[in-house]
Amino acid sequence: MTRSWHISTVTDAARARIATARLAAAYGVPPLERTRLAAALSGRLRQCLTKGGTWRLTVRAADGLLGLEVVSSSGAGEPAWRTTAPCPEPSDPSVCTDVADDPALLAEALLGADEDTALVLEKLAEQEQLVGFHREELHQTNQGVVALHAELDAAGRAQREAFSAERRARREAENARRRLTFLADASAALTASLNQEQIVRRLPELLVPEYARAVDVWLFDAESDRHPPAAHPAAAVLAARTGKPQYAAARPGGLPGIEDHPPSALDPTRPLLCVPLATRRAPLGVLTLTPPGERWDPDDAVMLVELTRRASTALDNARRFEHNRDIAETLQRALLTELPSTPGLRLAARYLPATYGLNVGGDWYDAFRQPDGSLIVVIGDVTGHGLHAAVMMSQLRTALRAYAVDGGSPGQLLTRLHLFLHHLQPDLYATAVIARFQPGEPLLTWAAAGHPPPVLRGPDGRVRTLDAKPGAMLGIPLRQEIADHTVHLAPGSTLALYTDGLVERRAQGIDPGIERLAAALGAFRTAELDRDLDGSAERILDPMLSDSERDDDVCLLLCHLDSAVSGSAEGR
Repeated sequence: MTRSWHISTVTDAARARIATARLAAAYGVPPLERTRLAAALSGRLRQCLTKGGTWRLTVRAADGLLGLEVVSSSGAGEPAWRTTAPCPEPSDPSVCTDVADDPALLAEALLGADEDTALVLEKLAEQEQLVGFHREELHQTNQGVVALHAELDAAGRAQREAFSAERRARREAENARRRLTFLADASAALTASLNQEQIVRRLPELLVPEYARAVDVWLFDAESDRHPPAAHPAAAVLAARTGKPQYAAARPGGLPGIEDHPPSALDPTRPLLCVPLATRRAPLGVLTLTPPGERWDPDDAVMLVELTRRASTALDNARRFEHNRDIAETLQRALLTELPSTPGLRLAARYLPATYGLNVGGDWYDAFRQPDGSLIVVIGDVTGHGLHAAVMMSQLRTALRAYAVDGGSPGQLLTRLHLFLHHLQPDLYATAVIARFQPGEPLLTWAAAGHPPPVLRGPDGRVRTLDAKPGAMLGIPLRQEIADHTVHLAPGSTLALYTDGLVERRAQGIDPGIERLAAALGAFRTAELDRDLDGSAERILDPMLSDSERDDDVCLLLCHLDSAVSGSAEGR
């Protein structure tokens, strides 16, 4: 940047001096340097006007320096006058415009230039005060005994202040320990749940009455179109918009990192602390608190802001969990098979998600025909829960159907599934039971891989467990050939396939559950199973699942040969 002015009159000199001062301010020249620069330029311009003629003032800004140069326009041999001042580059050099010819504007600019002079005078006054202070210190030093007495008195006061400071430090340390303990316990309570409504209910329980008299949680997506939106304090709305904590009260709160505002029009008598429930993706809502007393301790306010941040994380985790759970459950239900209708063979299936926990696992069942007319029924369980387990369940189901097109016994199909899962997902495992009903043959062929054994009810009501040697879990790093097993089927027989969620309880293990299932299946009459197999499946589940909440999914698949079929399980 380079600017020049031609000076021949006092007015020209005044305009040039004002413009130079503005340029210096715009280019960030410090006030003291700006004052020295203006004073030096004024002195030089007075000399130029005394000598007469026309003079040229040039101002250049480059490389962090603002340079001034005054030379004679006539080139009369006068040496050039130069001076510089350090300056950063301006953010908006357009403010540096020429000074207008209006005398009123010139006068106003000249009066404004006195601000720099006033700053210099203020610095001089500070130096004068410092000199006076040192003069007084010297005078006190010369007082001898008076000074010694003052030192002794100061030492006594310092000792008393040290004792007082120690007591305050102990109190502050205890309060800090109390806050940290509360923050840790409250964080554990909030993050222990993946239910958004439960987290919202816990917040008032944790904060009232020690840290707040009342707590209001405003969640943005909780606003329903069926009801008029609730009124919220202006500070809460501002916190939602800016993402910064707000304090609304008649007097400023002076809380660290929290902006002060006038009292809320909705409740002007109570102070309000409004903290946004912010996450990395989007704000979730605002937490509004009223103090347990007249106002909050600043350290308590800092702790409340931190707790709100952790509550935001817990709410965000709960929302993402619920979203993934809904996707997985939708996927799993979409893949549950519509059971085929087969003359002489009835099928009924039930799938129930867990009542708490992740809710969606890898439980699945299927039933389909092979090219030779055989009916394949299968039930399985992929380890783990959530969307990943549901996706792997669907892949296993698809792979089994593809393998079954080539024929093969249940053991051979399970062996192929074992290799498929081991190569596809080496760190994921599954269990399964496959049974095959063949047309015109009173035999059931089945194979198991790490799965709870099938339960078979005979037409006479006697129940036995098909626990012949099963294969290991599918997908484990072990080469295995899973064996087939056969059992005779009489008309009126019922085969029950199930997942461990039906029979296993943490406190009891799996064997008592299998015994309960066998007892429930044996309690039916053959006519009941012939007439209403779906209702029978429901009546099996009711006593099996009434003891406690489930933390795993439940699958049950019943296969019943009509008692009217003569000596065979037809599967056409």
